Amino acid sequence: MRVVSWNCNGAFRKKFNKILSLDADIYVIQECENPDITLDERYINFSDSYVWTGENKNKGLGIFSKNGINFEEIYWPRHGLRNFISICINSEFNLLGVWACKPYIEEYYIYQNINYELIDENTIIIGDFNSNSIWDHQHGQRNHSIVVKELEAKNLFSAYHYLKREEHGKETEKTFYLHKHPDKAFHIDYCFLTPHRIAKFSILAQQDWLEYSDHMPIVVDIK
Repeated sequence: MRVVSWNCNGAFRKKFNKILSLDADIYVIQECENPDITLDERYINFSDSYVWTGENKNKGLGIFSKNGINFEEIYWPRHGLRNFISICINSEFNLLGVWACKPYIEEYYIYQNINYELIDENTIIIGDFNSNSIWDHQHGQRNHSIVVKELEAKNLFSAYHYLKREEHGKETEKTFYLHKHPDKAFHIDYCFLTPHRIAKFSILAQQDWLEYSDHMPIVVDIK
């Protein structure tokens, strides 16, 4: 099974054809519009099976699946926290879609701790965390490194770091280019899962995607 996460930087109805070339089973899309409010028939057809959440109808978090993939929302508690979607896929594993907005990792940290007992080796967590350990000092005890440590205690690891054998904060490949500037690059998009599920992980090339968004899609093939 292939899962793609991409912060599309808005106007997803005009960009989804580009991401279809990745032939994923599940798409986790940040900053996409609510399919309920679009009149674009192509986008409506693409959104035949989806869950969406957001405060702004034009920029929220959506999870989309292709035909043959069954998923249901499982409604992990949010307590007013934004932009998290929890689903069960094919009755086999749970997937948490993430778009962490201000205060970024602190909001995700709270969500993770609310639901920590629900997270296990059958959980995949993927999305735009807007976070990296290089900013730990800005977030006190709700920082990126603590989140990573808590997930590792559940045997969930960042697919990129596990395969590349790189430390958090020392990534050689980037997922985000501030203002689409090649010299202002950071690694802030992740997929956490148990190692035995990881078949392949990749960050797509900036030369192919930077015209569409400041984030590059991340692609994970799951065993």
